[in-house]
Amino acid sequence: MSMSKIQESVPLRSDSMRKGLSRAPARGLLRALGMNDGDLEKPMIAIANSFNTIVPGHMHLNRLVQEVKRGIEEAGGISYEFGVPGICDGIAMGLDGMRYSLPSREIVADGIEAMVEAHVADGWVGVTNCDKITPGMLMACGRVNIPSIMLTGGPMVPGVYKDRKLDVISIFEAVGELTAGKISENDFAEIEKRACPGPGSCSGLFTANTMACLTEALGLSISGCATSHAISEGKLDIARRTGALAVDLVRKGCKPRDLVTRESFENALRVDNAIGGSTNTCLHLIAIAKEFGVQLELDLFDKISRDTKHIVALKPGGEHFMIDLDRAGGIPAVLSRLSPKLRDTRTVEGRTILEIARSSPVKDQDVVRDLKNAYHEEGGIAVLRGNLAEEGCVVKQSAVVASMRKFEGPAKVFDSEKDATDSMLAGKIKTGDAVVVRYQGPKGAPGMPEMLGLTAILTGMGLGESVALVTDGRFSGGTRGLSIGHVSPEAYVGGALGAIRDKDIVRIDLDNREIEVLISQKEIRSRLKERRLPRIKVTGFLRRYRDMVGSASQGAVLEPQG
Repeated sequence: MSMSKIQESVPLRSDSMRKGLSRAPARGLLRALGMNDGDLEKPMIAIANSFNTIVPGHMHLNRLVQEVKRGIEEAGGISYEFGVPGICDGIAMGLDGMRYSLPSREIVADGIEAMVEAHVADGWVGVTNCDKITPGMLMACGRVNIPSIMLTGGPMVPGVYKDRKLDVISIFEAVGELTAGKISENDFAEIEKRACPGPGSCSGLFTANTMACLTEALGLSISGCATSHAISEGKLDIARRTGALAVDLVRKGCKPRDLVTRESFENALRVDNAIGGSTNTCLHLIAIAKEFGVQLELDLFDKISRDTKHIVALKPGGEHFMIDLDRAGGIPAVLSRLSPKLRDTRTVEGRTILEIARSSPVKDQDVVRDLKNAYHEEGGIAVLRGNLAEEGCVVKQSAVVASMRKFEGPAKVFDSEKDATDSMLAGKIKTGDAVVVRYQGPKGAPGMPEMLGLTAILTGMGLGESVALVTDGRFSGGTRGLSIGHVSPEAYVGGALGAIRDKDIVRIDLDNREIEVLISQKEIRSRLKERRLPRIKVTGFLRRYRDMVGSASQGAVLEPQG
């Protein structure tokens, strides 16, 4: 079939905005943008650009957008661009601003829906990179359901100091190392200066890069996009091809829901577990799936984890970086290893996932291991349940040392991240303690902040392999150790975490997926009647978010009221 016939067979959505006598005012305004008669006949592709100059992962995106535009124009389309907000978790970490991070996912999705629908785009390209921006864009994909494709901006190259590769987590951990007297002030200063050498998402397998990998596994970005680095020439080529593919998808009438099914999400979950991705995916994939009309259960993460071997060990759960995964063949190489258990789903490229898998060699057998030589026999994520988490909680088990898979120790309870951090830095946390930080959930904080500072300081102080952390908040994808988050129901809505007291014994068993506090249900109920909620004043968007957000066990999505 010729291209002209394809164009004729699929009407352009934007014609409703550009065609006919009554649409002359709209055409006049489009002409003010420089469009001519020929342009008014072309597919209109919106570009959602999350460029800004405060987030390193996004500071280079304008350069990629220029290549996306080039690809669109070469394929016979015309583009318009609009901005999307982005928050840097690393900068906001430990501050009140961190409460805006997860809620910003909803702002991203809503903003794209508004811009794409109001201006009747035929299709759109999401140019994204960091933690909540990529999930927000993927939510918009499923919700708006017009032809669309994602371009993730690529990882940052690692920093180097004294022949050691560094990332932003190296700085967080250096705070604890300096506090414990393990490094000098000069070493600390050099680590800070060298760890983040330029543009891109943080260079380990943290949430941003995990979500880029899962976007590719879902079939919504070009093969190799997730691991192609921010400063690479290859990323520019991917950007150009992404723009051209956006036009092709419009001409074929190929929408995200035509491509992404429940089986696609199962593939993504398998990749997530095989690479040891961030626990934040338990929030994001559930939320994204809902926008695609797919219901994912938290227990599915655990079911697939038990049936998936951990074959890629990147920072923080291993010694490799994203640059090593890219050189080893990227996500296509991972798909190749997993192909016996993958479903044959469609992608934006026209090839199926299994076609990509079967044509993709593994270029480094240590970085992407054979299933017979896996790092762990189970995948990266475990879902625990018990009297502390009746709806479930999550842990990145691939980043937990074997000696901590069974744990029992006294609780030290805090109602704020700051109090817990101050206690750690003051040397009040000891080997064998279970640090509990509550009222940090979606409603309680509100906004469910990440607490990377706590885990990194513990690791830096040498306690990362002997202290447990339990919270109804979240942990960064850069977290390692026995760090259990997303405890549901959260303390703010009456979860058992609100009943726990100092010196109560907390028991955790990863193998049996159990977490409990060793007190009776009667005592838990009695204590919950006596609890006092911390008074946290919230206004504006966070107040509306607290009123509407649901449980972390169901993706922390906004729910209809009434």
